[in-house]
Order: sequence, then C-alpha cells, then structure tokens
Amino acid sequence: MTPLHDVLANNRAWAARMASEQPGFFADLAEVQNPEYLWVGCSDSRVPANQIMGLPPGQVFVHRNVANVAVHSDLNLMTVLQFAVDVLRVPCVIVCGHYGCAGIAAAWRRTPLGLADNWLRHIEDVAVKHEAELAALADDEERIRRLCELNVREQAINVCRTTVVQEAWRRRQRLSVHGLIYALHDGLLRELDFQAHGLDDVPMPPGVAG
Repeated sequence: MTPLHDVLANNRAWAARMASEQPGFFADLAEVQNPEYLWVGCSDSRVPANQIMGLPPGQVFVHRNVANVAVHSDLNLMTVLQFAVDVLRVPCVIVCGHYGCAGIAAAWRRTPLGLADNWLRHIEDVAVKHEAELAALADDEERIRRLCELNVREQAINVCRTTVVQEAWRRRQRLSVHGLIYALHDGLLRELDFQAHGLDDVPMPPGVAG
C-alpha cells in the first residue's frame, strides 16, 4: 500500500459522487475557469478556502502562504494576482487570516523556526508599525489575536498598492479588495474594517499619489 492509497481512494469516491449528483459537472468544469474570487490566505491545513466559503471547485482562485503575507517582492503572489485580475477578471480579492495562526505567534514571540524566520520578518514589521496599540492590550494572547487582524489589514493594503490592482482601477475595471478573519473555534468568517473598491479607498505612503 502506497502512502497515497487513502488519498486516491477518497478522490475516486468523491469523483463518483459528484458525477452521480451533478451529471456533466466535470465536463462543464473542464471547459472554462471563471472564478468569482481570488483568495489570498494562510497555508494552514485547517483553513481550506473553498470549504469554509461553501463554494464548489471553479469559484475560487487561490494563493496561500504562511501567515497570508502579500508583498510586492513575492513573484509567486504577484503572478497569481496578475493572472486573476488581468486574465480571469475576478471581481473580488479576499485577503484572509485566521486566529490561532502559528506564523503570527512565532513572529510575535520571536520563536526561531529556521528559514521561515526570514518570511515572518514581514509580520514583525506589522507588529512594529502597530507597537503602541499592541502594547496597550492585556496579555500576549490578546496581542497575537489582534496582530492576526492587523496583519490582514496590512496585507490587504499591500494588495491594493500593487501595480496590478492600481492599473485595474485606473481602467475602471470592477474590482474590490476585502479583509476577512477566520475563527477556528467556530468555523466562521468575519469581516474586518477594510475594504477597497477604488484608488480613493487606499491609504498611500506619504508623498505617493494614488
């Protein structure tokens, strides 16, 4: 028995069930990709985009990495974003973090993880930017929880500041960017205090015009 025996068996059972419940499902899916959403989320195995959104295959274009970071130097993220916006013309980008994120906790506590420490420097930058707000909270658990939320906001702003999104808005393409947070303890998505529908909704660095 190979290590993938259960995976392949589960796949066959799922494919058979879908074909029985929705005849033509795979034929239709193979014809075209027309997702409504781009999901930029965490790689955490407990946060599968399609499942927690209650959406079938074909509806969500997905990019995931540790701690849902969106930085302009990440060619992987930028390629996914450009393909989603310019080629697939998705109307909605979701940046989603989650409470209980191990990457966020490690960044806050400066827990050494090896190579991942370099990636998590981006989270440390968010913590430094919001140092006063985080310091005012009662304990580390509350600070980490708030940092999960602040990180979503900062990464959503980063998405909005990319040339891909800025150019889409300048040509008046319908596109919005939203920040969500997912709670592992109850399975619910919650909206955070960030959404952008155009250039005027995005805070820009001092001296930079939108």
